Amino acid sequence: MQIGALTGYIDVAQIVLYVFWLFFAGLIFYLLRENKREGYPMIGDRPGARPEGWPGVPTPKTYILADGNTRVAPRPEPAEQVNAVPTAKWEGAARQPTGNPMLGGIGPGAYAQNRPDEPDHTFDDALPKIVPLRTVPDFWIANEDPNPYGMQVFGADWVYAGRVVDSWVDRSEVVIRYFEIALEGSSDHVLLPQHYAQINRKTRQIKVGAILGAQFNDVPRLRNAETITLLEEEKLVGYYAGGLMYATPTRLGPLL
Repeated sequence: MQIGALTGYIDVAQIVLYVFWLFFAGLIFYLLRENKREGYPMIGDRPGARPEGWPGVPTPKTYILADGNTRVAPRPEPAEQVNAVPTAKWEGAARQPTGNPMLGGIGPGAYAQNRPDEPDHTFDDALPKIVPLRTVPDFWIANEDPNPYGMQVFGADWVYAGRVVDSWVDRSEVVIRYFEIALEGSSDHVLLPQHYAQINRKTRQIKVGAILGAQFNDVPRLRNAETITLLEEEKLVGYYAGGLMYATPTRLGPLL
């Protein structure tokens, strides 16, 4: 073989294979880093712990949203408040709720505490996405569906909580998201997520198995009577979800 003649033992196919291996390894590295744009930097139980793993978190990138606002990812976020105390000193020990566990944002009622405190918007015209039917005359409940207006609402203990005075519709998905309830003995109105409502068309009653009748008084309120923000949705759904475990002492612990 002459000096400098590489083709005698390295062919084009072999070079292409090596280039593909390098490209594929770089692709895996890139995807692993991009996968850490949301949910990072992570915060550990111990002070100062930042479990990021390998590879590290990518450099921040700015995204332009549909409404013209910008969002940076990854982005530093304040630590979420955990309304519970560890039951033991070792890391990873179970936590005992403090205060009202249904409002504590823990367990089944945990929610994203750093969500924007502003309404979600429709894509085309940037209008508030979830609104009461009384504000959108172009939407109505189909005649073949039960109209919840005026239905009585009861908790899991069959204690009367109030009556439905309106429904909140998702303009983008064209579905009912919440029922608005006027509380008994109060001028306050609260929202009930539709998927927690057990509707009886014949008796025109709604049973909510997640919480008790008296616990409707602590349902998180809205800042605006005709819109709901992303953070308010988190708190609202988290309250009802927390009731699945914390509404009564009998719901705590294993079934067997």
